[in-house]
Amino acid sequence: MQIKIQPMGMTQTNCYIVTVEGKDFIIDPGMDATPWVLANVTNPVAILNTHGHFDHVWSNQALKEKLNIPLYCPKGDSFMLKKCPLGQPTPPSTPNHEVLGDETLSIEGIPITYRIFAGHTPACSIIQIKDVWFSGDFLFQQSIGRWDFPFSDGKEMIKSLEKAMKINEDYTIYPGHGLSTTLKAEQKIMPYWIEQVKNTM
Repeated sequence: MQIKIQPMGMTQTNCYIVTVEGKDFIIDPGMDATPWVLANVTNPVAILNTHGHFDHVWSNQALKEKLNIPLYCPKGDSFMLKKCPLGQPTPPSTPNHEVLGDETLSIEGIPITYRIFAGHTPACSIIQIKDVWFSGDFLFQQSIGRWDFPFSDGKEMIKSLEKAMKINEDYTIYPGHGLSTTLKAEQKIMPYWIEQVKNTM
């Protein structure tokens, strides 16, 4: 598996091109991502959104049209692709496939697992490919996603952190912003973040 990374737009959102068995998966194409993606794919097969915020989905529609490939988005966040809840003029897009929950999809014969960790958004997800998590805005290096946005939910964030703490396997984490980390490293500070979220409720 090969991973290309490019921070995009004013929020420096990581856009990823993940190549597995010669097939390119585009994860979270944010603001102005289209030229970079077009210059760096050879066999694109799907666009994958971790959640619906503007800085992760801005270039969805442009890439769908230029590459003629399907778009996958968690069902609980797909309404954000129509109208941004944060008031940004995001180009609207329509997912070809709405991911219902924790499930493994077969896309062009490649297993792609969505795991929902709600809180930052109603269906904020990580996308697991082999032993790698693309964690969107759920987990960052020594941090977590905000839970004070419209449609965020602190109670759901706590549940998601507790869910993540129970996972025994380790994964390399490539987040929506910033540097990579591992699940084991982040599990050590999840109790701290659970308390921080509780303190705001």
